[in-house]
Amino acid sequence: MTKPGNEIRRKPKKRAYRWLIYAALAIIYIWAFAGIPYTGIKETAGQITKAIIAGIFSPDWDYVYLPDGEDLLRGLLDTLAISMLGTFISTVICIPFAFWAATNMSSSRWVSGSGKMILSFIRTFPEIIMAILFIKAVGPGSFAGVLALGLHSVGMLGKLFADEVESLDKGPVEALIASGASRLQIMWFAVIPQVLPGFLSYTLYRFEINVRSATILGIIGAGGIGTPLIFALSSRNWERVGIILLGIVVMITIIDMISGSIRKKLV
Repeated sequence: MTKPGNEIRRKPKKRAYRWLIYAALAIIYIWAFAGIPYTGIKETAGQITKAIIAGIFSPDWDYVYLPDGEDLLRGLLDTLAISMLGTFISTVICIPFAFWAATNMSSSRWVSGSGKMILSFIRTFPEIIMAILFIKAVGPGSFAGVLALGLHSVGMLGKLFADEVESLDKGPVEALIASGASRLQIMWFAVIPQVLPGFLSYTLYRFEINVRSATILGIIGAGGIGTPLIFALSSRNWERVGIILLGIVVMITIIDMISGSIRKKLV
């Protein structure tokens, strides 16, 4: 039982420790902002800002569908296809990595540790860096975007899958082992039914992230709606920028709503 005098002595120490943390954070922020070069605001900043706002709030509705060329619907469909195919590729690849990295599926910690190390190594490369590498390898276009998303998603999706495998109930597995079931039967009847809902939920969650990433990868030439967006920004066609941003917002909102409702039923 603590004495009242000890509590009184501890309060000033806690306050001093708290103020010390606040002061250290303030010094770090001041040092960080001091290193940012500030050259002032350009004279044309107000004019450009008005043009951007006016273009965004008066979008180019004619760009939604163009019979003879690239339009908003084709760009959004391309982005959706890139994210779907990239998510499918990463899901198929990361399933064996997940069982490799799961500690309860390996006979040694060195085995599962090596799997976790590989997944961590893959996660260190952002998808935009992978997209640049694949653009150099296979050329610009949707194929580079699919490869970049597919490989980058293996790291995070494999980690989530491995956590799901590690949290499964060992009761059904032990019951099948006691009845003399083979490893394939144990995997099919005890492991997969437990981890499948979590796998599907994480896959849908990763698909939502990949849709957003696919729009960014198009800016560097990896296909999708980002390509016409960067062209519109370069030519300062703010009306087209507005309709493209509006299309991206609508598409991502619809996908989030559908994916969220499906994940609630799965988990």
